[in-house]
Amino acid sequence: ILPRLAMAFRPPQGCLAITVVLLCAVLCHDAHAGSSTMPRKEEALPGRSEPLRVSDVHFVLKNPMKGPWPSGMEKLVFANGCFWGSEKGIWRLPGGGIYSTAVGYAAGFTPNPTYEEVVTGRTGHAEAVQVIFDPLKIGMVDILRWFWEAHDPTQYMGQGNDHGTQYRSGLYYFSEGQRKLFEASKAAYQAALNKAGVQREVRTEIRAASDFPEVFFYAEDYHQQYLAKPGARPYCSAQPQQVAMPPFAEWATSELRKEFSARLPEDFWAKHSPKPHSVVKSPIAPIEWD
Repeated sequence: ILPRLAMAFRPPQGCLAITVVLLCAVLCHDAHAGSSTMPRKEEALPGRSEPLRVSDVHFVLKNPMKGPWPSGMEKLVFANGCFWGSEKGIWRLPGGGIYSTAVGYAAGFTPNPTYEEVVTGRTGHAEAVQVIFDPLKIGMVDILRWFWEAHDPTQYMGQGNDHGTQYRSGLYYFSEGQRKLFEASKAAYQAALNKAGVQREVRTEIRAASDFPEVFFYAEDYHQQYLAKPGARPYCSAQPQQVAMPPFAEWATSELRKEFSARLPEDFWAKHSPKPHSVVKSPIAPIEWD
């Protein structure tokens, strides 16, 4: 966790060692930091009523960072480890369907938490990505496929070198249709992993957004589109298993096929499916795909 903290704080030149020592001192005195145990609600930090400030416009896509959103847009909130790489992977999906992305803190107790509070493990949040997209141009099924293939969902409360409840895997639904889609996709990816020889259990949590007073809080502005900004340190600890999610038609029920569809072809996934470190090394702009 310390390498990520040191990078996130962006200390002045020559102060990195001092920053790491101070951060270590803080973490070593907090039993929840890096822990796989969720805090109880009564243990959570109080937070604040005012949201953290973010830029008005997305650094890459040049669309608004906050709503109200154009008519017809849909929303997906997920968590799959360090949110820097998770967000970049989504904004790069092709076709102009990704309208806006944001990183933040999801599925916790503390209102409007700061990064420093989240890493203590005492807010209950996961590092997460909010996706606003046009379902006529890209399907929720496509975004879900990227979600599954871009990390190791069998890791519990962590991803690669990052450990703790903030790095858990999660999907948070806003409708009954989304719930059914998420659960069916989880079962499909579990079967794909098993077929590929990975016998570990998928640990992704699937919960209703309505379980929380507010499921997603925006993170600090310097975290937004971090990997696209000058001076960003290329870091992502995601652990793609390089196991393909089966095509939607192979696992979707007739009910799901009526509400959802996949728009990216198998040829796209054969060329652009997530691989270790591929997101960090990839260009900033969205993928061009006819």
